[in-house]
Amino acid sequence: MNASPSPLKTPPHTTNAEGKARCVGVELELSGMELDTIAQLVAKHLSLTVEHGGRYDRKLTGDNAGDWIIELDYAKLKRLGRNDRSEKTLANQIDQSAEEVLAWAAKMVVPVEIVSPPLPLDRLQDVDRLIEFLRQQGAEGTEDSPVYAFGMQLNPELPDLSAHTINAHLKAFLCLYDWLIKRADIDLSRRLTSYVDPFPKAYITRVLAHDYWPDRDTLIADYLADNPTRNRALDMLPLFTHLDEKQVNQALNDGLTKARPTFHYRLPDSKVSRPQWGIHEAWNDWVEVEKLAADSKRLTACCDAYLAHLNDPLSRITNNWAEKVNTLWVDPLSQ
Repeated sequence: MNASPSPLKTPPHTTNAEGKARCVGVELELSGMELDTIAQLVAKHLSLTVEHGGRYDRKLTGDNAGDWIIELDYAKLKRLGRNDRSEKTLANQIDQSAEEVLAWAAKMVVPVEIVSPPLPLDRLQDVDRLIEFLRQQGAEGTEDSPVYAFGMQLNPELPDLSAHTINAHLKAFLCLYDWLIKRADIDLSRRLTSYVDPFPKAYITRVLAHDYWPDRDTLIADYLADNPTRNRALDMLPLFTHLDEKQVNQALNDGLTKARPTFHYRLPDSKVSRPQWGIHEAWNDWVEVEKLAADSKRLTACCDAYLAHLNDPLSRITNNWAEKVNTLWVDPLSQ
């Protein structure tokens, strides 16, 4: 019998601005099995139907929340895999040979990614159960190879899309970042990449200031000026693209950002092969960000304390901010 999933914490806001249940999208990278094997296993576990897309992506239908996507996480190869090569022309034969070489090389370092539809909060335990099932079938994560830099990404829908709510969560995340990264215990393979680069100190100082409560346009403009990249542990570009696609595309038009009314939390590793690991670890830490954002007095005090820490060179050497967060600014049950 499978062990019961660990408890998942409830955030302070469980509904969106329309009064509907908030949803969370999950993206999980893994290896150890072929794409079609993973697609069939996920479909079996969730009672879904596999539909073929290109040669490197599958769609699973039948979930009331929407379609699941199982794909090789390599945009160029996915594009090649959607080309029709049924005609036996010389050009198609050359393209097919090039694609096969690329696919062979990709297998060694590129993960298969499971992308869920937006799931209601009460279905997050389904993801924990799915991870446990895949682990039993031999799924591998970041810890299983020095060249695996696999992650798990959470896309929590916002309680509302006001500039104040967005800014409060951004402030809370910046204050808790040191604690989050210590808790996440990021693998060397991902620390050596730029996938989750920290925010610049100048930007952190600006956002945490007492009087920094800008309107939406200014909030987006300031973010883009200092962070014209997807490589942040909390990537705000999908949300800001949803709110103002034109403004974002003027600063960064890479064709990779998908607009959605969610945060894009990219920090956690995919530790799918580790016993008892699951979405609950990253989710429960994320809830601490939401709890701090929802408590204006505590958020102000935390911002002041972190700014004092950042602006005092001696404090940065002698004091461990992550430990202070552990002691003062998060739920003791999260420690």
